[in-house]
Amino acid sequence: MSDLVIRPVTTRADRKRFVDLVWDVYKDDPAWVPPLKSEVMGLLTPGENPWFEHGEAALWLAERGGRPVGRISAQVDSLVLEHMGAGTGNWGMFEVLDGETEAGPALIATAEQWLRERGMTRALGPISLSIWDEPGLEIKGFTDPPTVMMGHHRPAYEALVEAAGYAKAKDLYCYALDIRVPLEPLAQRLIEAGKRSSRIRLREVDKSRFDEEAAIILGLLNDAWSDNWGFVPLTPSEIAYAGKKLKPIIFEDLVVICEVDGEPASFMITMPDINELTRDLNGRLFPFGWAKLLWRLRRPRVHRMRVPLMGVAKKHQGGRLAGQLAFMMIEYCRQNSVDNYGASHGEFGWVLEDNNGMLAIADLRGSERSKIYRIYEKAL
Repeated sequence: MSDLVIRPVTTRADRKRFVDLVWDVYKDDPAWVPPLKSEVMGLLTPGENPWFEHGEAALWLAERGGRPVGRISAQVDSLVLEHMGAGTGNWGMFEVLDGETEAGPALIATAEQWLRERGMTRALGPISLSIWDEPGLEIKGFTDPPTVMMGHHRPAYEALVEAAGYAKAKDLYCYALDIRVPLEPLAQRLIEAGKRSSRIRLREVDKSRFDEEAAIILGLLNDAWSDNWGFVPLTPSEIAYAGKKLKPIIFEDLVVICEVDGEPASFMITMPDINELTRDLNGRLFPFGWAKLLWRLRRPRVHRMRVPLMGVAKKHQGGRLAGQLAFMMIEYCRQNSVDNYGASHGEFGWVLEDNNGMLAIADLRGSERSKIYRIYEKAL
């Protein structure tokens, strides 16, 4: 008889074991970057993460002989039900130890049963906890460390998830490129024409007006992304929560807004790869990690930059102006990344596999599709 036990996470001590498991899963993986434990605990804690204002989640640990060997979450989100279809539930936070053959299927089955009990007829995963957190299972790019806010997974998970009856719903692409190389001549001509245009104004965000700037970017994001597969709007409290977390790693010369005829028309957020600055902290900000990180963030010098979010207002999409605005923002942040932060490489993504407008922009000279994250689906 198997001694495997699947049990719900019910206490703070359980959540700590849930978070700590990844240190055992990836202890021999050179590409893994330890997450900040306080950030993951906050993500999972009702009353701290405002996602729980519209979502319900359950967590489970798989244990063998009292030792955690796997974990999973399951979620029902009213905004997902509204925007992605009735009966759509999610699961995520999925991990199992290497060599553990029973825990993975048992955890997925447990999550599915919880979703069925809540009337869900379709499961999408992995999504942890929201599509704005860490969506998708890494299926390409395992040897490169993930950039900030992206996941990393064991290659074995792909076959494990598919063996449980899941098929691809959507792939998310990340593109890598050498940002020391200027953009191609056609893009440069569009940029120069944009600079001469009296209609277009590119500006940096002003952190002294952080809440106001965040509201502008949110409005553009909700408009630009509203027709994308998987889009779920962020609530005001989620924006405030994200802003509080992101403000220390937002740098004014890396976040830009383009205005057309005096109205915000596009935005782009570029971030230093903070994973490079936190990797040696081993997930701990205290007692000394916080001071180290604050010191490093005063003048960060990193190898990689990441563009996690970019958007052009819907009324400007599909035309020459959309590409012009995008290239103006990319070139501005590219130059600042190299000159002010010492970066040599960048990552653009994630981008939906069928978002042709963004794919055309991501396909810059010298760029390569460096990582693929897959979201799976299954009828329940």
